[in-house]
Amino acid sequence: MQSQKTSTTTPDQIRRSPKVLLHDHLDGGLRPGTIVDLARETGYAGLPESDPDKLGTWFREAADSGSLERYLETFAHTCAVMQTRQALVRVAAECAEDLAADGVVYAEIRYAPEQHLEAGLTLEEVVEAVNEGFREGERRAREDGNRIRVGALLTAMRHAARSLEIAELANRYRDMGVVGFDIAGAEAGFPPTRHLDAFEYLKRENNHFTIHAGEAFGLPSIWQALQWCGADRLGHGVRIIDDIQVAEDGTVKLGPLASYVRDKRIPLEMCPTSNLQTAAAVSYAEHPIGLLRRLHFRVTVNTDNRLMSGTSMSREFEHLVEAFDYTLDDLQWFTVNAMKSAFIPFDERLAMINDVIKPGYAELKAEWLFQQTIATPALASGSAASQD
Repeated sequence: MQSQKTSTTTPDQIRRSPKVLLHDHLDGGLRPGTIVDLARETGYAGLPESDPDKLGTWFREAADSGSLERYLETFAHTCAVMQTRQALVRVAAECAEDLAADGVVYAEIRYAPEQHLEAGLTLEEVVEAVNEGFREGERRAREDGNRIRVGALLTAMRHAARSLEIAELANRYRDMGVVGFDIAGAEAGFPPTRHLDAFEYLKRENNHFTIHAGEAFGLPSIWQALQWCGADRLGHGVRIIDDIQVAEDGTVKLGPLASYVRDKRIPLEMCPTSNLQTAAAVSYAEHPIGLLRRLHFRVTVNTDNRLMSGTSMSREFEHLVEAFDYTLDDLQWFTVNAMKSAFIPFDERLAMINDVIKPGYAELKAEWLFQQTIATPALASGSAASQD
């Protein structure tokens, strides 16, 4: 069968393609209108703008500073309005709805329960409210004709001292909507090895975890996350490029850490637009994802923070299609990579790949094939006539 590689991948195809998202922060994906509503309801007066459109613009511009630390400051406003059960349910439900409308069929959404306790909620109440919201969002999505499954990743903050407590929380709720654990926050000065007790606990409990590493900090962060902590996946991992040498003639040499990451098929949760904002990459065309994909690393594509980056999974794929001329075959490769790397049981991952993802892309490719056939009727007719 002729490959779709001879055809340009369109925004409509990208939007309708089944997508898998592994790296997305709940407090980084709120609708601007929801922030305004919740601020009004809770009495929060710290928003820089009260008009939803202007507020959305403010978040994107504030996140464009080129500094990860400045980027993280924007979360003070979103977390401020996510302190009640009702707010958490609403935000989680809208998250699932928005992703499903964009064609995401499976998502792992991360958040830090310790950042939502200011109004008196317990850690358990936070988790249960978010889980309730995800289930509600899945239900609404089905009513709209979309299908999505959402799992939660509980995040501990690297600068705090509650990682073991959050890891234990993730383990208690592992069969009730929580699929794994994460640590996040500024990398510099807060190495993952500060949280070894949490990671050792999770390994003893046979639980899954990912670690933000190799975004603002370099190879030592990645090495520690893997060799000291035992991470299943790398959040970002973009700086693995520092261990790859490309000669003038195009030949490539992998250093020992890069070779290990590729050989062990360690998933990289790449977030292109976010990486541009935090200066982890200088442009889409020069983003390491292009080389890493060519070298067959286990690369996945993600949004990180949809509000701050003004993005979606479709927009991320659109940027990559424009930069690297990717086809539906490439997008399917990224998507299958992500589903293989998800923190749900193997048989469920396999069913998603075989029953949802591959058929979805096959349908899109079939549409292209029939469009090509329809576009050349005169040629086909003339050819038949010449044989008479």
